[in-house]
Amino acid sequence: MAGGRVRIIAGRWRGRRLTVEDEPDVRPTPDRVRETLFNWLAPDLPGARCLDLLAGSGVLGFEAVSRGAAHAVLVDHSRAVCDRLRGECDRLGSARAVTVIEADALDWLTRPRAGGAPFDVVFVDPPRRLEVHREAALRLAMHGWLAPAARVWFEVVRRREPPDLPDGWNLLKSGRAGDVRYYLAARD
Repeated sequence: MAGGRVRIIAGRWRGRRLTVEDEPDVRPTPDRVRETLFNWLAPDLPGARCLDLLAGSGVLGFEAVSRGAAHAVLVDHSRAVCDRLRGECDRLGSARAVTVIEADALDWLTRPRAGGAPFDVVFVDPPRRLEVHREAALRLAMHGWLAPAARVWFEVVRRREPPDLPDGWNLLKSGRAGDVRYYLAARD
């Protein structure tokens, strides 16, 4: 990312750039890592419902829709981030395909899922200082947020070990790029 922008790397919005806040908590997933992620998800993505928790730049949700996901929900606690994400929705003409919710991600997951289908793909990519992977996994499973064959992407920075996931979760794939480690998981 250069100059506060990150690009969508494939699909209908390929090459389009998203503005990114100059905040320490906003850390977009690098292009190389996103390419791996979406290669792994290619069979699951067409028509999928996606959830981008702790959305930050929003690039994971926008990239998913760009590559054929039916809908993405982007959740972030920052009003400035959410305002910018809504602006990006307007600019890309994606208001029907992308929903932005201003809320604390973990609090939002505590409420039972109301209406709509559960999510097929979930991205959990918190800021460096947050260790929320286990709690996010628990809440996703507990409140019916996940479709039966859902895939969940976990990204961690500067940690050697995988996220501590609850019983009943399997790590399907893993990779590393510099100090970023990433995992694709599913429930039993």
